[in-house]
Amino acid sequence: MNEQLNFEKMGGLVPAVIQDARTGQVLMVGFMNKEALQKTADEKKVTFWSRTKKRLWQKGETSGNFLEVVSMQSDCDTDAVLIKANPHGPVCHTGAFTCFGENELSHGTQVLAELENIIAGRKINMPEGSYTSKLFTAGTARIAQKVGEEGVETAIAAVLNDNPKLAEETADLLYHIIVLLRQQNMTFADVADVLRKRMK
Repeated sequence: MNEQLNFEKMGGLVPAVIQDARTGQVLMVGFMNKEALQKTADEKKVTFWSRTKKRLWQKGETSGNFLEVVSMQSDCDTDAVLIKANPHGPVCHTGAFTCFGENELSHGTQVLAELENIIAGRKINMPEGSYTSKLFTAGTARIAQKVGEEGVETAIAAVLNDNPKLAEETADLLYHIIVLLRQQNMTFADVADVLRKRMK
């Protein structure tokens, strides 16, 4: 990646935005020279150039809270880099999860997004033996019926105060809702728009 980036604009440095690979949450911003970027790529641990200490500085070298690299990507002007990483412990030296003082986001929304992508792929490819493919083949009425069944089972689990079962049934309900939305050529974004308007 060194060859792709323009280090001259900032005197041998490029800004590096560090993003949580699971949730998309921005964790911190630092600076890298060519050596820091190469060390990051080689060791899969984020390493910066410290402008105050005038040396390479690997995140977590003293605290142990390192950033495990998942992917690296330059921006369109090739003068900045986006690094997606899995944080191992709080990112900020203050003990906060991010250097912007934010708490850790739940990766629940990320899981839903991944599930939605898988279901969309099933509808396109219709792999043989896939339960999702069978639902799409059966059509809207069958999928809607399953949503109703799972909704009832979710409610029963709540009434019985069976929280493990409630989590399982809610997962089934969400899955079938996403299948139904996809069947109707809709996505969770359509639902999110409605929720956003209502929250206002």
